Amino acid sequence: MTLLLVGAGGLAREVLAAIRAAGRPDPIGLLDDRPALAGSEVDGVPVLGGSDLVHEHTGAQVVVCVANARRPAGRRDVVRRLGLPPERYAAVVHPNASIAPGVEIGEGTVLLAGVVITAPQRVGAHVVAMPHVLLTHDDVVGDFVTMAGRATLAGAVEVGESAYLGSGCLVREGVRIGAEAVIGMGATVLDDVPAGETWVGLPARKLTSPAVRLEAL
Repeated sequence: MTLLLVGAGGLAREVLAAIRAAGRPDPIGLLDDRPALAGSEVDGVPVLGGSDLVHEHTGAQVVVCVANARRPAGRRDVVRRLGLPPERYAAVVHPNASIAPGVEIGEGTVLLAGVVITAPQRVGAHVVAMPHVLLTHDDVVGDFVTMAGRATLAGAVEVGESAYLGSGCLVREGVRIGAEAVIGMGATVLDDVPAGETWVGLPARKLTSPAVRLEAL
């Protein structure tokens, strides 16, 4: 199976390392819409050009390596713009992730080293779980969710589409995180978070100042 990675930033480097750790062949290339990167290399893999080249490499599967707390829906927007069928997308699971039998992983999802999923559940499509993320029983993780390193979900947490959970955040059992919500680094979430809001702190509360938002994340 040949692979293309869309995006040539830090997440692409992490995904490439996970692919190599699993003993899979290197991707045939990276695709990035920044023209200055075309013809360069990232960790030995060439940047072939813009993301629209996925339509020329019809035999390759694709992983979209885009994640940014300032644009929580960015990966979803790329996937929708590319318009590829689900079977064109590959999942990447680091061999040092611990995934319980019966867990269903959606297409295009990335689970990096140290991720732990303790019981059968479904993780949506195009989800990114960075190192040492913990999902416990009965969680529901929607499509395009990003969970930064050491984010922890207690049981029966529901995370809506394109939400972004910052590094080291803790989410109490039974809480719902709305679509495109952003949880700041180290936040402790004890209550439901409405869609599109940014919550930070301990306990987490809605962040109302855009100027503070960039510092909190």
